[in-house]
Amino acid sequence: MADQDIRIRLEGKATEGDVTALRNWLERERPLEDLLRDGRVRIRERPATAHDGTPMGTSQEIVIAVTSAGATVVFQELLEQVRRGVRAWRDNRRAVEDGEPPQGRVEPVNRHDG
Repeated sequence: MADQDIRIRLEGKATEGDVTALRNWLERERPLEDLLRDGRVRIRERPATAHDGTPMGTSQEIVIAVTSAGATVVFQELLEQVRRGVRAWRDNRRAVEDGEPPQGRVEPVNRHDG
């Protein structure tokens, strides 16, 4: 089982609606959609935390966690798939809404670090 999760934070003027829209987008991106359906990964929203695990105001982040069923998932490939998904969401949002979409920061995080 992997000991890392993938954390996605939207920066700038991101709203909770942006976070939810990005999560919904990622849930429909292949191959993430397949991994979710097979129970190999989980996606959840949670309050954003600082490096020491303390909450960061009212902002939200998305966490993608590899489950025990997904022990064979290659983490670096999953990380790149998530990055591509975030870029695709930003491109789509830019096409359908006014203004520049929030930047997305995608990073691995050790589970014990939050």
